[in-house]
Amino acid sequence: MPAASPWWTPDVHADRRGFLIGRNRIQAALRGFFAARDFIEVDTATLQVSPGNEAHLHAFATQAIHHDGSTAPLYLHTSPEFACKKLLSAGEQRIACFAHVYRNRERGPLHHPEFTMLEWYRAGETYDALMRDCAEILGLAAETVGATRLIYRGAQADPFVEPERITVAEAFERFAGVDLLSSIDRSGETDREMLAETLRVAGLRVAVDDTWADMFSRVIVEKVEPNLGFGRATILYEYPVAEAALARPAPHDVRVADRFELYACGVELANAFGELTDAAEQRRRFGMEMAEKSRVYGETYPLDEDFLSALEIMPQASGSALGFDRLVMLATGASRIDQVIWAPVAETEAMGEGHK
Repeated sequence: MPAASPWWTPDVHADRRGFLIGRNRIQAALRGFFAARDFIEVDTATLQVSPGNEAHLHAFATQAIHHDGSTAPLYLHTSPEFACKKLLSAGEQRIACFAHVYRNRERGPLHHPEFTMLEWYRAGETYDALMRDCAEILGLAAETVGATRLIYRGAQADPFVEPERITVAEAFERFAGVDLLSSIDRSGETDREMLAETLRVAGLRVAVDDTWADMFSRVIVEKVEPNLGFGRATILYEYPVAEAALARPAPHDVRVADRFELYACGVELANAFGELTDAAEQRRRFGMEMAEKSRVYGETYPLDEDFLSALEIMPQASGSALGFDRLVMLATGASRIDQVIWAPVAETEAMGEGHK
């Protein structure tokens, strides 16, 4: 049942309004940023045959009703990525998209069931260009609202200083004392027992039923992320291939992929790829992701066959997805994501459980 949603009361709105005006100004500035660099702004459909095929993302499901009364499943997309890549296959070279996206099971200070994703793609360019974009975007967002620092829960980062760059393997060694790459062979396959042993030697807990991915995620969340983006932003790059389902392998080391994430004040802001364009390999990776989703959650999502067909003619490209609301939070000093969303989604309570 719906819970109280007081965001529309005049006093609460007055408290939020400064953040919301800042949001509009930052969005206008970013539109100008991309237009000045010859990007075309595109608008993608929210309803898709597949919401995405990452194991730990959860979608909202609906259905299409045909003229004869038959039905077919549809989903609210978790990202405009599939549609944007189809546009690259169609011939677009530089595109940007402010998309409302939807993720189930997510609500908190940094999460909202419906939020705005800023995605942009550069055909024929490496993801190094996206790293430069991210650095400029941080500075532009802060400058637009007159901020000298990005702020979240007392943590600060200077948006005008070049972000630190650190590989995932370096971060594991520096912050956890773990040799990550020793558990990945030259084909990109992971060794669960090898990683478990390195974690034990480093004094980190390992559960009997932990998979390699479970252990990787625990180190990222508990040891790495709490150290990123303080004083200045951090770009964490070269994720293991096993943790980069839509990214191509790095040209210098097939154990890792062309993937980076941008952090400021300990908050993840962006996720970027040198895009995988091998349709057969993409199908294989989606299969692995859905097998993991089935194991953990007992459900899977369909593959978008149209997307896999489009990959066969998609040019080499790089793309980034940035949580626009989070960027606004850090630039304006808001403490919760619902403070920077004009009309937040109503909160709900589980029947008989009460609000959590």
